[in-house]
Amino acid sequence: MLDLFADEAPWQEPLAPGAVILRRFASQEALQTLALIDAVSHEAPFRQMATPGGHRMSVAMTSCGARGWVTDAQGYRYASRDPQSQRPWPEMPGVLLQMAQRAAGEAGYSGFTPDACLINRYEPGAKMSLHQDKDEQNLGAPIVSVSLGLPALFLFGGPTRTSPTKRCLLEHGDVVVWGGPSRLFYHGILPLKPGNHPLTGEFRYNLTFRDAG
Repeated sequence: MLDLFADEAPWQEPLAPGAVILRRFASQEALQTLALIDAVSHEAPFRQMATPGGHRMSVAMTSCGARGWVTDAQGYRYASRDPQSQRPWPEMPGVLLQMAQRAAGEAGYSGFTPDACLINRYEPGAKMSLHQDKDEQNLGAPIVSVSLGLPALFLFGGPTRTSPTKRCLLEHGDVVVWGGPSRLFYHGILPLKPGNHPLTGEFRYNLTFRDAG
């Protein structure tokens, strides 16, 4: 595991055409980001949503920004209001917006303006099955995904569910950016292993920034 307090500078690891891992990119802002997650979840609490088929997701989720991702019997979609409170989602903090824009720029995607930030909270055993991010109207914009807390195994595949997948260990502060030819590649997270992180305890947090349109 990477040393949480190491001074080593961030570096890049190519993942696929149009996709890159920015190692440690979000480490310096981690404490502030976690505080902002707490503030967002105070307004829009984490919840385990159900898929259209009635399966309850193992990952707890919330959102900030102009749009939030929701799933229920009506399907997968973005909504401008939190269905639990019927209030608009919390505003996306400027610090998070700027971090996402800088990460996108480092990966070669200038002009990224996300209007949705999905925040996932993983506990041991929680996972995310292989899926595509295809509910966004602007598929020309990349996805920026920030990992904080416990390490997780990230699966990154190809254009079909049966495409071969790469397993990448994502650790605290790592950011994955994908777009262009990789924009609709399947990806997921294997079940989170138990652990204790100095900043997040038994949890892993993942923020994904999208231009939902």
